[in-house]
Amino acid sequence: MSDQQPPAGEAKPEEKAAEVEPKPEEKKAEEKSKNEPNQKSDTTEPSEKVKERECPEALRPWIDDCIRRLETILQNPNIFVTHIMHMNEVISILQAITPIMMEDGSLAECEAPCKVVGDIHGQFVHMHMLFDLIGRVPAERMMFLGDYVDRGPHSIEVVIYLYCLKIRYPSRIFLLRGNHETPAVNKIYGFYAELINKFGYPGIGLWYDFQSVFNRMPLAGLIGKKVLCMHGGLSPELANLDTIRSIVRPCEPLDKGLLIDLLWSDPTNKGEGWFHSIRGISYMFGKAVVAQFCEKTGVDLIIRAHQVVQDGYEFMGGRKLITVFSAPNYCNQFSNAAAVVCIDAELKVSFQQMSVPLAAGSRAKPAPVIAADPNEPKVEPALKKDYNNNTLTSPGAVAGPASPAAASPTAAPA
Repeated sequence: MSDQQPPAGEAKPEEKAAEVEPKPEEKKAEEKSKNEPNQKSDTTEPSEKVKERECPEALRPWIDDCIRRLETILQNPNIFVTHIMHMNEVISILQAITPIMMEDGSLAECEAPCKVVGDIHGQFVHMHMLFDLIGRVPAERMMFLGDYVDRGPHSIEVVIYLYCLKIRYPSRIFLLRGNHETPAVNKIYGFYAELINKFGYPGIGLWYDFQSVFNRMPLAGLIGKKVLCMHGGLSPELANLDTIRSIVRPCEPLDKGLLIDLLWSDPTNKGEGWFHSIRGISYMFGKAVVAQFCEKTGVDLIIRAHQVVQDGYEFMGGRKLITVFSAPNYCNQFSNAAAVVCIDAELKVSFQQMSVPLAAGSRAKPAPVIAADPNEPKVEPALKKDYNNNTLTSPGAVAGPASPAAASPTAAPA
């Protein structure tokens, strides 16, 4: 989940995990995958420069056509994937993306510059409005932090579109796993029902096919060897970055441990250390935990998603951790903006932000503060698009001494 107080009160995944029984063919695939080499192991040092990959020429015309057809949804939001693709084509996309996900490793590593995108939650139209502001793949390299599905009306379209981009431009977009990319969650909060509503009874089998891909998605990302990204947060079991590299996929998080924490844990400003989470699963961690982890691993900055924040981004006290959220007006219960974190070639940080009008009759409220220190000055976005009055401004273009746009993450006050 992404918000602190979910609209419907999410259940703990372990309470529902038993409901997911794999199909016989899925069991065979999982057994076969045990022999699949995980491309990034704890015994392999990351290369000095991440190798660039390209889409096979034979696939390019088809994938380009898939991307073009999916973009027609923007002209008519009442069009869904079923109007432009047969289910067999969706399955072909899932088959094509599977080996590419495995190649990324459990820790997907890329060079800077890169733009980091938070939760999308099926808001296909808003995602493209955000792309109009921040740029598009392949012109921009992007890393998404998970939670593509559930809540919004176009979960299938969002994840298939991003998978097509990944197939077409494998070194320009990186897709991490969120807690909603797990069967115990997306069976309850919209994705399962959406597949059945759009594809009928065969959508049940397609749901299993999606879970197979989700089980192979990277659990974390590393930008320029200094910026660590994940959906949830830190874990008491996360000793170093090789701990993530050594995670064997496919894998399915259960009820506790490293995988759960990477997808579920949260920062807090209520204390310095580790605390049991108010979610009833995983942990909350204070800024001392973040500082110790960064010092121990040589990481300068942690970027995570998982929680709705009013400005679309929020610094934890100490400015070693950023929460980013990219689904505006989340569930029509919050009036939050969407944002992305921009990491330039010198690992300097800035933000781009987008606000959109609330739905008619909405009683949305501001999102709560997550882990910010009220005594630290607010950082303005470098670029801000407000669709309420159709303005584009640059409030943070001239960086002050407290702004991360003026200094690398290492230079931010500790």
